[in-house]
Amino acid sequence: MSDTPSVSLVCCDLVSVAFDGTIVERAFTEAIATQGIVTGTEAYVRSMVRFDRTQGCPPADVMRDLFAGDEPRVLASCLAFERSFRAAADRFCITPPPDAAAALGKIAESGVRVCLMSGLSRSSSKVVADRLGSLAGLGPVLCADDAPRGFPWPDLALTASLRLGVGDVRELAMVSATESGIQCGRRAGAGVIVGMLTGSRTARALRRAGATHVLDSFAALPDLVLQEAELHKL
Repeated sequence: MSDTPSVSLVCCDLVSVAFDGTIVERAFTEAIATQGIVTGTEAYVRSMVRFDRTQGCPPADVMRDLFAGDEPRVLASCLAFERSFRAAADRFCITPPPDAAAALGKIAESGVRVCLMSGLSRSSSKVVADRLGSLAGLGPVLCADDAPRGFPWPDLALTASLRLGVGDVRELAMVSATESGIQCGRRAGAGVIVGMLTGSRTARALRRAGATHVLDSFAALPDLVLQEAELHKL
């Protein structure tokens, strides 16, 4: 029998399930525009580079870093982000990819628990969760407001483990398409960390962040999770 415990909980980054990063990027761009950072300026280029490097992190943390702790501007930009995100979600259909819904459903049917999570606020996460249909019923949906710190810190993964009674953090499998989500799983001590090539990140970048596996689609996820579970029982 392996000393490594079987996978009992899969934590999946909500953004990786529902859509690529374009809606978040659009909301971010519109939010910083309210603070005078607009296309064609050096400040805009620097801001978008920072956004790209922090994909998956809570928008409030990115704004706080961008505006160097200027709380009035941070608050104003965060409120603008929330409005823009909801508007963008209404304009562009957010639906879970069929392979993601099928994969996570199969995992849940096997007895492995599923938790959806994201670095978004509760309000923005609800916008996405409301559009996930049956996926939202597979398990709890955690957001940046549910833990002291969001991605890339381990708090969300550890919170999920505590709430669902996981006995060993190595029973956790973390699934994300961003480096920050991967780092969350690594820092939490997850036994399986899956990088999904459904976003803009490369396999090399995800592995550098700590991914133990990299997949092209969700279709291969159930076999990976269940194979890991069986291997650790031997």
